[in-house]
Amino acid sequence: MGLHSDTITIRGGRPLTGRIELKGAKNLVTKAMVASLLGETPSILKDVPDISDVRVVRGLLEVHGVKISDGEEEGELHLDPSAVETAHMADIDAHAGSSRIPILFCGPLLHRLGEAFIPDLGGCRIGDRPIDFHLDVLRTFGAVVEKLPSGIRMSAPGGLKGAKIELPYPSVGATEQVLLTAVRAAGITELRGSAIEPEIMDLINILQKMGAVISVDTDRVIRIEGVPELKGYDHRALFDRNEAASWAAAALATEGDIFVGGARQSEMLTFLNVYRKVGGGFDIHEDGIRFFHPGKPLNPVIIETDVHPGFMTDWQQPLVVALTKAEGVSIVHETVYENRFGFVDALVEMGATIQIHRECLGGQACRFGQRNFNHSAVISGPSKLHGADIVVPDLRGGFSHLIAALSAEGTSRVSNVGIISRGYEKFLSKLETLGADFTLEG
Repeated sequence: MGLHSDTITIRGGRPLTGRIELKGAKNLVTKAMVASLLGETPSILKDVPDISDVRVVRGLLEVHGVKISDGEEEGELHLDPSAVETAHMADIDAHAGSSRIPILFCGPLLHRLGEAFIPDLGGCRIGDRPIDFHLDVLRTFGAVVEKLPSGIRMSAPGGLKGAKIELPYPSVGATEQVLLTAVRAAGITELRGSAIEPEIMDLINILQKMGAVISVDTDRVIRIEGVPELKGYDHRALFDRNEAASWAAAALATEGDIFVGGARQSEMLTFLNVYRKVGGGFDIHEDGIRFFHPGKPLNPVIIETDVHPGFMTDWQQPLVVALTKAEGVSIVHETVYENRFGFVDALVEMGATIQIHRECLGGQACRFGQRNFNHSAVISGPSKLHGADIVVPDLRGGFSHLIAALSAEGTSRVSNVGIISRGYEKFLSKLETLGADFTLEG
């Protein structure tokens, strides 16, 4: 089922039951596609989801001369970078839209072409994601950065050289930027304070397949020995743990039973611990994980989001919906993005009892403390949610609104659902498979 309308009507109160299949992680696949620019030979990427973020990156690669074709199996891409060329700013702008992915093209393009252009960048409105740090990293490698009215132009007249970099915070995007730039920079790059998410490690696996020399220490230090040339890769992408957690929360909130094919225990360890504390049931199988409501009251919990191996920020939004059903008071302290609780306004309108606070609640003081960011939530339950008109604000918040509407009594009209297709492949077809009662407008 395709997304022909941006608004759907959901008749809630029906448990979601059945099996759905995951493809590769949005947060890995798009970066793996960019990595193909570094190779001298074609790459093959498998389990690529059909989501709008992938289509954006595909368009950006194609305007830079990368030939992309579909392979034999569903979700298989062949990427041939042999004819990479400079793209026009207008073409980059047209394909990028609100995506921030173009910033990650810069290192590979500087290696291949000696120059790169990026437009003004957008993204989900969940907090500050400045590109200045990315630009500083590129300068450290030797890039010359010029800010123009139409965007940013970069050049590397002397080539890029290895550098010592320390991140003030283990940013996933900044770590990806360093990896994609350092692998072909002359000399050794040492990155301290790096992110070590499973998607980062899978990107490192891909780069090693291409010929890169990368070591990862236990103290968040990554060392990259630059090499003069890389080849293409053949890789099956890591599954999307964010989507897995979202369907797990949906099973809990709707009192359902969902088998998430392709999900693995090792990358979900922290989530599974919290899920069990809430009272959710799960069974681990070789080909996926079954998530189900236990048939008894759910427990309140205290959660503090953190970088890996902590509880992911992308997991808290769908789980908050399930916590409105728990008996007692739950606390969620968000320490990764400062403005990630905008989605709760719709839940309150639907009958949830949620209070947002500026203070650091439920854990240690974090970098957002005393800075007037509403980054802690207190959820009192159980609440009976009722249908409402909802406008989706961002990707994870949007899926959380879907879960709320599916678990609520009555009818909800959810608009701006196109945002959800940025990270959830064929989510309407999956909802249909799981027995959801909804109709598309138009």
